[in-house]
Amino acid sequence: MSSFARFIRLVVGACALLLLIMALPVPANAQQINPTASSVTERQLLQEMDRIQGRVSIPDQRSSVLMQPAGREWREFRNVALRWIGGVAILGMLAVLVIFYLMRGMVRLESGRSGRTIVRFNMFERFVHWMTASCFIILAISGLNITFGRPLLLPLIGFETFSEWSQWAKYAHNYLSFPFTIGVVLIFLMWIGGNIPNKVDVEWIKRGGGLIGHDHPPARRFNAGQKGIYWIVVIGGGLVAASGYVLMFPFYATGIEGMQMAQVVHAIVGVLFIAAMLAHIYIGTIGMEGAFEAMGSGEVDVNWAREHHSLWADEELARTGPNGSQRQPRHAATAAE
Repeated sequence: MSSFARFIRLVVGACALLLLIMALPVPANAQQINPTASSVTERQLLQEMDRIQGRVSIPDQRSSVLMQPAGREWREFRNVALRWIGGVAILGMLAVLVIFYLMRGMVRLESGRSGRTIVRFNMFERFVHWMTASCFIILAISGLNITFGRPLLLPLIGFETFSEWSQWAKYAHNYLSFPFTIGVVLIFLMWIGGNIPNKVDVEWIKRGGGLIGHDHPPARRFNAGQKGIYWIVVIGGGLVAASGYVLMFPFYATGIEGMQMAQVVHAIVGVLFIAAMLAHIYIGTIGMEGAFEAMGSGEVDVNWAREHHSLWADEELARTGPNGSQRQPRHAATAAE
């Protein structure tokens, strides 16, 4: 009987404890959301909290964040939206340039070469330009690898090669950001005086910059198109540099949310920057006869200067004399031999 009595007392005690627990007040949050209810979705749970955080004993309390639901939106942007933005911007620009070239062709020097040249950019200006341009090309390729490398490059070269390439691309991206940033700052300081918009630029834009038809609107040292590229480099380069350093040195200036925003800015500005530079490269190479010489040798033909930068050419020829820099025409040199 004693055993039976103990069993009865145990059952009665358990029932009393259960009744006591049921009588306790339920927290407000628990009343709003029942994690076991079939009607509760994961999205509803995440909306009730901005993060899932625990407690840690180490000094860095940021490691206590176990899950940040906002990071799911960032991941969706990185894996889906960014690829669409980058693909449309870059491939769209390439398509436009190909169509324009097929329709317009190279902008030829209509008056022919005079055999006389005029200095357009000195050695220091060309050094800064090519340093910044070289860094930009490597930064663009290594940056695009982060977004498009896994879906496009990995299936072609395999895991081992892709891993090795990505590691070296990361090193190049990080370290070349410093000379690129220096180049952007120097470009801003060197050419700010000639890149302030004015009334001449309005007329240049109205007349299509000479790219349509055979018109040659007057321009100073930098026309409206070049001024647009200048401000894209200065503003876009400044944004990608600033946001890139936030990502390169995590948690020094901001937390997780700020770093996610920095990555969004870095990525969007980066792909738009690349698209704009494709247009700049086109005009400076196959798009316009004689344009590459400005950053190649630093000198351009006097007739080229008069056709594309007539106001600047008049000022320079008035300062240096009507003959500019003498250079014997190629056909004359050949005849003399």
